[in-house]
Amino acid sequence: MAEKIIMISDARATALAVPPVLQQPAGPVLDALARPLHDLRISVTDRCNFRCVYCMPKEVFDKDYDYLPHSALLSFEEITRVARLFVAHGVEKIRLTGGEPLLRKDIERLVGMLRELPTASGRPLDLTLTTNGSLLARKARALKQAGLDRVTVSLDALDDATFKRMNDVDFAVADVLKGLDAAHAAGLGPIKVNMVVKRGMNDDQVLPMARHFKDAPFILRFIEYMDVGASNGWNMDEVIPSGEIVRRIDAEMPLEPIAPNYPGETAARWRYRDGRGEIGLVSSVTQAFCKDCTRMRLSTEGKLYTCLFATRGHDLRALLREGRSDLEIGNAIAGLWSNRADRYSETRAIATPGFEPGAKKVEMSYIGG
Repeated sequence: MAEKIIMISDARATALAVPPVLQQPAGPVLDALARPLHDLRISVTDRCNFRCVYCMPKEVFDKDYDYLPHSALLSFEEITRVARLFVAHGVEKIRLTGGEPLLRKDIERLVGMLRELPTASGRPLDLTLTTNGSLLARKARALKQAGLDRVTVSLDALDDATFKRMNDVDFAVADVLKGLDAAHAAGLGPIKVNMVVKRGMNDDQVLPMARHFKDAPFILRFIEYMDVGASNGWNMDEVIPSGEIVRRIDAEMPLEPIAPNYPGETAARWRYRDGRGEIGLVSSVTQAFCKDCTRMRLSTEGKLYTCLFATRGHDLRALLREGRSDLEIGNAIAGLWSNRADRYSETRAIATPGFEPGAKKVEMSYIGG
């Protein structure tokens, strides 16, 4: 089973076309639905030390799972070159993901390399990282010193038994909380805490999590259990709609909606009426936000994905290792984005261009969510 998923991820990739007429590999670019290219998510490893039931379930990603060889991974120099071309096309936010990105050796060096990239607008690049928090206590200070702005930490329960059922590797809540404290002390903020809510497994932790983080220097975000990939056994009956989460919290700690920080922000924002904190709701199942999506995803070994729910990628690594110029690669990136029309969450019930009936979607662990 594990080998089959890797084969799908690799085989279902198309060559990234270089346009026959080349322009300059720079300048803002809009997709087919007039959405700008603003965010780049870079997966730096397909490995993770957790086996979360909604992402890398142990029955699929077992001890015999065949991870990518190191030679297949993009080097830090290749990642930085690609990121520079994306920034030239208007990207102002880069998020490092995995797998678990802190498992990538010398990740601080990559952070430092990306930190030096100038944006087209002249504003500082927003450089962030998503982690399960397991290594954050020992890495936080070095990440900040290298130039990382902030982190997002996954934590699906406060109750230890529930959290261990979710991560399936017997990792304790206390160790994640230590990582959060270390990140806060290092100045990696504002720090967001992501909770994936799965009905019947951890939804009884919604209120305990809200109570715990209400007065903390962190922003708690609740994420609907999503139909990403082919291995998590997704079922709509296990989804807790974000509206229900708001109702549960509002009944005890009154909430009110607030405006997004920027167009295309994934989480709808709510604040407590007493002024003591806010929460976010990521509702890609029940309240799709595709119309504002500005994200491209780069997989560990150099495939570009124009949607979290994509069924195929586009091979950028081949262009890098064929010795193509920045002009050629920059134009290939612009061409791919210009033709993008993905809006899976809005039309998941019907066939749409780019999503073939029965085709398996790319695994979340492969492109970092």
